[in-house]
Amino acid sequence: MKALITRRSIIIASAAFLIALISIISINVFNSAGPVTGVANTITRPVRALASEVARTFGNIFAALYRYEELENRNEELLRTIARHEADARDAVALARENQELRELLYFRERHGGYEHEMATLLSWNSDNWSHTFIINRGYMNSEITRGMPVATEYGVLIGQVSSVGATQSIVITILDTTFSAAVFVGGESAEDSDGTATARGDFTQMRSGLLTIDHIDDDIVVNPGSTVVTSGLGGVFPPGLTIGEVVAVNPHASGIGRYATVRPMRENMETIQTVFVIMDFENPE
Repeated sequence: MKALITRRSIIIASAAFLIALISIISINVFNSAGPVTGVANTITRPVRALASEVARTFGNIFAALYRYEELENRNEELLRTIARHEADARDAVALARENQELRELLYFRERHGGYEHEMATLLSWNSDNWSHTFIINRGYMNSEITRGMPVATEYGVLIGQVSSVGATQSIVITILDTTFSAAVFVGGESAEDSDGTATARGDFTQMRSGLLTIDHIDDDIVVNPGSTVVTSGLGGVFPPGLTIGEVVAVNPHASGIGRYATVRPMRENMETIQTVFVIMDFENPE
């Protein structure tokens, strides 16, 4: 079998050589391709056309692959650029937030220099039919915070009181919560011209309207809608002078004994607050 293949190979090679030789002689003698070369060209023309088409196709494929690789490289560079811009934007937001916190801290210290305080960040809110609370990022492991401490904004607006202290987080009830109460001055625009004291507390029926109640308003106390309500400091739980809100309406009790007032918090949109100050200690005039 091997010998047969070898003989066939020799015959094919000899025939190819002979055709080539005749073609060369034809060209030299007749100054043209000659009949043999013409026949060969006619036979191989489709093959040459196919080879040319295949060459063009592969050329287009290689060109497309090159363009794809180039586009892929450009896309990766664009992604890196976008990532850098996003990182810069995050840094800018963080710096803006830090600057805002520093301004709030400075403002609080200027207005309330007699307070020992701790700045805290709100982490989440919880508001339902029975409670109105939020969580801050301070606990017994990362601060000196304890239960019962007042919580206010940088402007001295009371918004709540620490009710539960965890390791690194604490729960704060707001002034709308049904468990909140504070001694307040009423009947004037400030503590200095107030006519008397009463108790502000969260109320179940008012909480859903974003209001709280002042109970036990004596008949000799003049209190009208628009009057400012501030902490009195009585009882030593809250420092005096923290703003709670303003009186919306004054009504007699259903029992006919005494009056009560509904109060709108000074900071109505409490859930937009991001930074608060826990008042650790203060000077009480009592």
